[in-house]
Amino acid sequence: MRRVLILVFDGVQSLDVTGPVEVFNAAGRIAREPYRIETVAATRDPVRTGSGLTIVPDRALASVRGPIDTLLVAGGEVERAARDERVTRWLARAATRSRRVGSVCSGAFVLAAAGLLDGRRAATHWAHADQLAELFPSVDVDRDAIFVHDAGVWTSAGVTAGMDLALALVEEDLGREAALEAARWLVIYARRAGGQSQFSSHLRAQIAEREPLRELQEWLPGHLNDDLSIERLAQRACMSPRNFARAFRRELAMTPAAYVEALRVDHARQRLESTGQKVDAIARDCGFGTVETMRRAFHRRLGVGPAEYRHRFQSRGGQDADRDSVVRPLHRARRDRAV
Repeated sequence: MRRVLILVFDGVQSLDVTGPVEVFNAAGRIAREPYRIETVAATRDPVRTGSGLTIVPDRALASVRGPIDTLLVAGGEVERAARDERVTRWLARAATRSRRVGSVCSGAFVLAAAGLLDGRRAATHWAHADQLAELFPSVDVDRDAIFVHDAGVWTSAGVTAGMDLALALVEEDLGREAALEAARWLVIYARRAGGQSQFSSHLRAQIAEREPLRELQEWLPGHLNDDLSIERLAQRACMSPRNFARAFRRELAMTPAAYVEALRVDHARQRLESTGQKVDAIARDCGFGTVETMRRAFHRRLGVGPAEYRHRFQSRGGQDADRDSVVRPLHRARRDRAV
């Protein structure tokens, strides 16, 4: 039984704890290889989360004995925990008997305070990335990745990214099918790639104030293969091209062409990460027209071409077939077990 310890403290973000717990629990049940999950804190006193919920730790740090498979530090209001020498000293010692160590969100500050991120690449919530880099200059902070794995140490971005990290750990332990099935039961993404950006184009851009522009933002993702010239977009928004271009840039801080290209790149990235679809077909479906046009857009926005991006970030299940070809055997497996 794989032993997972999650370090909690007053002000902890509740989903940073419960998200990974639910992932490990679901995967263990599906694979019939349960995880032994324990919450630990400086003392056994109840811990108050940032949202007001109460967690009663399973163990105090001083009572933790024996080997640890996975040691995770949750995020939240970490300032006190990162300054608490009882916590950081214990963490440094416990890491030596742990197969792997990780953090969710701002939990990276506690790992860094314990010296466990020195010389390593690490992720945290985008809002804390600059502070982490400033306080711990020996840490190579990746300001965009959802999660990072560097020499046995895993760190993730904020909140739900902790579930992506947990799914990646499950995949390492139990295989892709168990991770995929756990994601399906929890109705979450079947693990976003760690190198995927914390932001999509929708998150980077503001939501427009003017109703025609908001409606256009909602319409665009489903019509990336259409003619999306300024003239056609302006027509859909019932505006003149000149007025449309000015209003769009003023409200969304980018030109219509840049916004459309960012959307197309995001959708192409998702296809490259999660399917075995050919690059030329992805280029057509996402509205680039040609592979060369898509390649230039990828280099502008990501610094790599589509082929290299797929090589870096594609999940194993997408290398030879699309996700459905992986899911169908799982349906059959459940049916066989029911019989």
